[in-house]
This record gives sequence, structure tokens and C-alpha cells, in this order.
Amino acid sequence: MKWPGKSRTATAPETTKTGPETEAPETEIAPVPPAARTVTQFDTTTEEQKAAAVAGGASAAGVDLGVTIASLGAPSEPGFWLKTPLVDAPARGRVSYAPTGKSVQVDLIPIDGPKTAGSRMSLSAMRLIGAPFTELPEVRVFRVGGGSSK
Repeated sequence: MKWPGKSRTATAPETTKTGPETEAPETEIAPVPPAARTVTQFDTTTEEQKAAAVAGGASAAGVDLGVTIASLGAPSEPGFWLKTPLVDAPARGRVSYAPTGKSVQVDLIPIDGPKTAGSRMSLSAMRLIGAPFTELPEVRVFRVGGGSSK
């Protein structure tokens, strides 16, 4: 399975045919335009990428890494990601937000700090789980696939 948000730069799409034995090419996430001022302008993910992130979040169980307080990360960094001290190596993951019951798949990106330190979540991921941008929501983090936790 390809994970939306894995690559944060725009490139020309591949023109590979897909079938039952091949996987669709990963769709690149467009960079944020320099003149972006609104949430919609900063969120450059496509409807297809959002649907894939939600579907992957709902279907991926993973290893429970714990709960973290998430602030809004840099809006100019597109994609679905969580920068967190809960991992010590990049990994694929899932974040769930209990008040809405929504989950989204994300790239887990390690940052320095104790496990009890907070995390920073991408604008696109926060939008999909329905977390408020102006608050510090508590989210549960899961690692899916490879990678390690602290």
C-alpha cells in the first residue's frame, strides 16, 4: 500500500497502467503556493489523497505507541504527517482522535524529546480527523509496518 503524504514535493505523475497485480503510482502532493493565506489554500492534498489517507487510517490497526498532545505543525509543509518523540525512526502510522472517532494514516517523523513531549501534526491530517487548529488535541498514535518506537 502506498501512503499519501510520503513525498512532499511535486513531480510529474507517472503514466503506469495498473491492474490486479500492480499498484497505482504514488501521487505527489503539490507544494503550498507562496501566496497561500487560507486553510484551503495551504491544504494542497487532492480529494483522492484525502480518501486514501482516511481509508488507510480506518483499516490499519498497528502498534499502539500511546497518546500525545498535537499542535498544528508548519502549514507550509504539505502532506499527512506527525512529528513526534514517540518514534526514533521514520515510520508509517495512524493517528486517531477520540472526540470525532476519526483516524488518518500519516508519516511518523521522529523529533527529539521525551515520550511525554508534545507532537506537531500537519494541517491536512488535522483537518481529516476534525481536530481544532487553535487547540491542543490529544491523539492516539499507532505505528503500522516497520520502524521503531522509543
